Amino acid sequence: MTSVLPSHRRRWVRRATSLLAGASLLVAGWSFSAAARAEGQLRIAEQFGIVYLLLNVAQEQKLIEKHGREAGVEVKVDWVKLSGGSAVNDALLSGSIDIAGAGVGPLLTLWDRTYGKQNVRGVASLGNFPYYLVSNNPNVKSIADFTDKDRIALPAVGVSVQSRVLQLASAKLWGDKEFARLDKISLAVPHPEAAAAIIKGGTEITGHFGNPPFQEQELAGNPNARIVLKSYDVLGGPASATVLYATEKFRKENPKTYKAFIGALTEAAQFATANPEKAADIYIKVANAKIDRDFLIKIIKNPEVQFKIAPQNTFALAEFMHRVGVIKNKPASFKDYFFDDAHVASGS
Repeated sequence: MTSVLPSHRRRWVRRATSLLAGASLLVAGWSFSAAARAEGQLRIAEQFGIVYLLLNVAQEQKLIEKHGREAGVEVKVDWVKLSGGSAVNDALLSGSIDIAGAGVGPLLTLWDRTYGKQNVRGVASLGNFPYYLVSNNPNVKSIADFTDKDRIALPAVGVSVQSRVLQLASAKLWGDKEFARLDKISLAVPHPEAAAAIIKGGTEITGHFGNPPFQEQELAGNPNARIVLKSYDVLGGPASATVLYATEKFRKENPKTYKAFIGALTEAAQFATANPEKAADIYIKVANAKIDRDFLIKIIKNPEVQFKIAPQNTFALAEFMHRVGVIKNKPASFKDYFFDDAHVASGS
């Protein structure tokens, strides 16, 4: 089989290295750019997929700038594209970004790591989306069928929400002591390239735990592709998989910018819910996505997709991660790892 990893790693290591050049400042106590940032400057990290649609809408319609002016501040927004929760978390800690966009797993990891220090907490959800683990190996019908010859692509091994959901599913199947059983055959690969490998076949990648629209493209593009695992089944229902988070310092020292961001996100959620076709057009434009418009609209209109900024059903993952020892601090509820803001009060 042909390996697809060297090109992946070269590209994304170069990207991550350029963005995270200041990571060594962590050793000096992280006192770098957060102190130097002023109101009206906002750097947001996003990744790949429709799960970042609300950010795409906010970017295209300049909603953050709009809400900033309403709050009396001119906001300059920089958008940063990364792949994987590890890269996003490093960027946030190094001061390279202000708002991190990643899965619930990376949020919980960083909340635990910075507890009592930088105090990273959740800002908002980007909505509820079902995530599928798809395989093109005809012998794989469930996660129990993966062998050492298979490779499962996901954004970040042992960190991303896909990896954590897979660990939770493994714990349910084999017991808590075996929660990381499939980590050894998992690989960190950006969604677009992992999807291409599943559709094409013939590579070492035989599974991909992705997100929309990549998982749907795989199922449509390869007749051998099938769903092996659904995140909603593992988590017990609709859940916020991708969230936004920031440091306590940023939230406290930039109240107008923070308020503008929340206002923009709220408006973007209302827009995407009321205008799925227009939202699809924005995604195609902003993400430069090569995807059929009708196919995309169908994904966005999936009843399981819900655009809401209050987190939903995140605590099951938090409870699991503490139970198996991957986070040390035990949250009593989602309110421990999300900021105490009105827009998330109805969350879970």
